[in-house]
Amino acid sequence: MTILSGWFRRLSILTADNKGPWGGPGGSDDDGKGSTPGNGGGPRNPWAQPPSGTPRGKQPGPSALDEFLKRARTSGGGGGGNGGFGGRPRIPGTPSPAQLWGIGVGIILVLWLAFTAIHSIGPQQRGVVTFLGRYAGTLEPGIRLTLPAPLSSVAKVDVSQISTDTFPEEGSGANLMLTRDQNVVDLDYSVRWIISNPQDFAFQIKDQKSTLRATAESAMRAIVATVSLDQALGGGRAAMEVRAQQLMQSILDRYNSGIRIQGVAIKNAAPPAQVIDDFKAVSAAQQEAQGNINRARGYAQQTLARAQADATSFDVLYAQYRLAPEVTRRRLYYETMEQVLARSDKTIVEAPGVVPYLPLGRNKRLPDPVAPAALAPETPAAGAAQ
Repeated sequence: MTILSGWFRRLSILTADNKGPWGGPGGSDDDGKGSTPGNGGGPRNPWAQPPSGTPRGKQPGPSALDEFLKRARTSGGGGGGNGGFGGRPRIPGTPSPAQLWGIGVGIILVLWLAFTAIHSIGPQQRGVVTFLGRYAGTLEPGIRLTLPAPLSSVAKVDVSQISTDTFPEEGSGANLMLTRDQNVVDLDYSVRWIISNPQDFAFQIKDQKSTLRATAESAMRAIVATVSLDQALGGGRAAMEVRAQQLMQSILDRYNSGIRIQGVAIKNAAPPAQVIDDFKAVSAAQQEAQGNINRARGYAQQTLARAQADATSFDVLYAQYRLAPEVTRRRLYYETMEQVLARSDKTIVEAPGVVPYLPLGRNKRLPDPVAPAALAPETPAAGAAQ
């Protein structure tokens, strides 16, 4: 407050005396010379050009700015022996240049401490502290204090953000892998991961992202090499994702990487673009072959079921034949003849005394009868007369 009051007091004195900071009311010199005509006799601007009344051919003297710089160099910025600026006496209550330098250094020191010793750690962050380049601890969320730089430094690590890496990278071409049955598959997949240990993540691995990508590619190629092409393209993808995640996590744990794998997702699996047409033709042929196999199996099942039904009917008929052979034989004969003659265009008359006129012309030829269910046993010729 004392410094500010001194500056205001100096400003009021200068305003009351109508003096510039460089001299009396007549100009920049003590004798009043240098006032410019037309400005009311007031002080001349020390930074302006000399008055226009300077005689031609006579070189003007040094300007006020040159004089000020010269005095500052000779006096060291302190202003003579009485502490003034530019050789003039210092106004009482105003700070000296040494005090101003001290204030500036103090402000810089406060800012240095505020920006390097006070740290705000978010809820999802952890602060890894190093003292002279050596690990010194981990800061929990909140406002934390450490030694200022360059003694200590804090690296903030986000432990809740889920990062996702895609394979292959955009624009890098196909990602070809070899399967167990010596086929090539183009595989696109992604890996989700988080930071589980900030200390290990910061110090155990030099390039975390490159290490993670190399581990993911190695693990996925090892898994693809154990499955067939059909499994990689179809139903085996879920099992491949689980196995790849487990293998990646075990490798990263051996490295003490501080990374936890959240999941692996296979987005696309297809044959290489060079053989895609041939692969489609092979797939169509395989599907057609599988359809033929399914139809053959269905026909076989129907035939087998029909044969089993016929065998069951024969067993029932044989049981009846054993109980009454003659009756069963005659019944089978009549049923067979009924089936044979049911759709025939012939008329058989056996009984005597039948009316000679029969409307035979009204009979119509019927389609061939259905094959009998069972063959009738041989019957003696005399049975027709009965």
